[in-house]
Amino acid sequence: MAIVPFSSVTAILRYRYFSTLVQIFSEPTTKTKNGKNPKPKSSSSKSKKARKIATIINTNPWSSHLESSLSSLTQPSLSHTTVLHTLRFIKIPSKALYFFNWTQKMGFQHTHQSYLLMLQLLGTSRSLNSARNFLLSIPRRCNGAVPLQDRYFNTLIQSYGKAGLFQESLKVFKVMKSLGISPSAVTFNSLFSILLKRGRTGMVYELFDEMLKTFGAKPDVYTFNILIRGFCINSMVDKGFRFFKEMERHECEPDVITYNTIVDGLCRAGKVEIAHNVLKGMVKRGHQLSPNVVSYTTLVRGYCEKQEVERALDVFEEMIDRGLKPTSITYNTLVQGLCEAKRFDRIKEILEGTLGSGGLIPDTCTFNTLITYHCNVGNLDEAVKVFENMLYLKVKPDSATYSILIRSFCQKGYFDRAEKLFDDLMKKEVLLRDDGCTPLIAAYNPMFEYFCKIGKTKKAEKIFRQLMRRGTQDPFAYELLIMGHCKEGTFNDAHKLLVLMLRRDYVPNIVIYESLIEGLLQKNDPKVAYDTLEKMLKSSHLPRSSTYHQILTELIKKNCASECASLVTLMLDNKVRQNINLSTDTVKILFQTGLRERAFEIVRCLYENEYVLDMEGLVAFLCQCRKLLEACKLLLFSLSKGHILNVDTCSTLLSALCKARRASEAFEIYYELLEKGVQQPLECIEELGLALETEGRIKEAEFVKKRIPG
Repeated sequence: MAIVPFSSVTAILRYRYFSTLVQIFSEPTTKTKNGKNPKPKSSSSKSKKARKIATIINTNPWSSHLESSLSSLTQPSLSHTTVLHTLRFIKIPSKALYFFNWTQKMGFQHTHQSYLLMLQLLGTSRSLNSARNFLLSIPRRCNGAVPLQDRYFNTLIQSYGKAGLFQESLKVFKVMKSLGISPSAVTFNSLFSILLKRGRTGMVYELFDEMLKTFGAKPDVYTFNILIRGFCINSMVDKGFRFFKEMERHECEPDVITYNTIVDGLCRAGKVEIAHNVLKGMVKRGHQLSPNVVSYTTLVRGYCEKQEVERALDVFEEMIDRGLKPTSITYNTLVQGLCEAKRFDRIKEILEGTLGSGGLIPDTCTFNTLITYHCNVGNLDEAVKVFENMLYLKVKPDSATYSILIRSFCQKGYFDRAEKLFDDLMKKEVLLRDDGCTPLIAAYNPMFEYFCKIGKTKKAEKIFRQLMRRGTQDPFAYELLIMGHCKEGTFNDAHKLLVLMLRRDYVPNIVIYESLIEGLLQKNDPKVAYDTLEKMLKSSHLPRSSTYHQILTELIKKNCASECASLVTLMLDNKVRQNINLSTDTVKILFQTGLRERAFEIVRCLYENEYVLDMEGLVAFLCQCRKLLEACKLLLFSLSKGHILNVDTCSTLLSALCKARRASEAFEIYYELLEKGVQQPLECIEELGLALETEGRIKEAEFVKKRIPG
């Protein structure tokens, strides 16, 4: 089929658009001098007094001082109207309840209106426990002056329903019956609506029988509208249709909403012919019940979804003939159906107004439908013409408009043209607007991929963050941008995106983690690399042993003592092979930075897991740093593990301890060495004996001298 050029369609749209503007601006309106609509008349004196009272309550905590202030404002007495206004103006329901109780304490007699209002305020704020307690306290509060009515229980039932607590709604219903209060049609209507939203169709049948047989409540048109719509939504159109037929038995006349509901349900179920017959039956009822725009639009949609566009056009013509003016939804539904059926020639006819008066007021949806059609059939130039005329007619493109065009350009490899649209999208912050549809990140992924390949990852991230602010997420987009940052060397930006990705419970792949860790180490940022390693483990990925060792090496170079210790512990927990040099350096740094207990803890853990350290190097290092007590404890620990240090290292430590007047610790080491069969040089033994004598340790000194040769 030949495609009708869009240039002719453009002229039609422009004409319709400007004709509409003329009509709008020619309508007589009453304006004030500043161009704004006139405000309603000022509030009554009672309303002003209520606002003043409410302002004081809203801006101060409830206290005895506040009650005193209120007493001075409410003299000589409070009117019923003032109390009701004040309750409405108070922002926090708990404070409204304080005010309610205070007025009662001051002698004010509440009526059923104030009780009902207070119950509604508690219910709408989700203070449902307070609302239930308040309801049950009404008889006690008023000494029976205000009897409990079904409307109170209806309010609470509806509040629980809005909160999604349908079981609580049923409990309130049971309490209502136990107190001897007969439920009304409104009560049952509320329960039907709540249960059908939860898909509890079986309970609805039981409740409907109870309504008729137990309480004799007569269902009204609202009852049947709720039932018909509920069963249709739950894909039980036949059941909904039965209720529709049952209305006559209950002497209940269906209204236009009833007919529209059943027509919609039948169309959604694919039973468009039956829906059409229902509509015809509606027409036969005469002027008392005529189909409206919604009726015909629903039927048009039904036929379009079944690809029966000729039938849809017949319904559209019938609608025009009956004097009904189609809405933009009607036109957009029909245009979309014609596009899907590739009947672009008929779209031109509709836009020209040949099928009826009134014509089409083009909106964003209309243009998006046409753009989508042209993109789908590969007519990108025509799609661009539609977009340009959309801007000419000052119809705002939304995120869908841009995503359709950008995705189509990317698919064809026209990335330069796509980038221009991308820049426009970013500049106008279209994605941050609340109007229009919710944007999909996946539609922009081809562009993200392109930007990451050509070194423009930061540009892609700006749009990505706009999408995030709208609450849309996509794990593939995260991965594209993280890898793009890694490629460009902006590893800290990549890490920030990784953190965001994990917060949303997405699991990055192992390549992302390895690339990010490698890059962070190249950028001399081992702390962030270590943080990334921990996140990698939490994502159930297993890093290579070399990855642990590389991070530990860089942490040691940076003297990151605490992180080094944590990483060694992590390696032990995950059964990762230790490197004796790295482990030894880790312990050195811990001692050097004053983390003595942490150092000994790491030493113990390593030996418990059958790893060893360069003890001779450690003891020598500690002696150089004048940390003699630490060296002493470490040497004793080594001896307890059967690891004997060489004589020179032991002699160096003994000599240093003696010079530091630590002869007692030196003797302990000497004794342990003797027990292990290790003899010390003569000079060392003599120095130890002299130091013990100097410190008054005669027995120990004699013990040492006896072992001096010759």
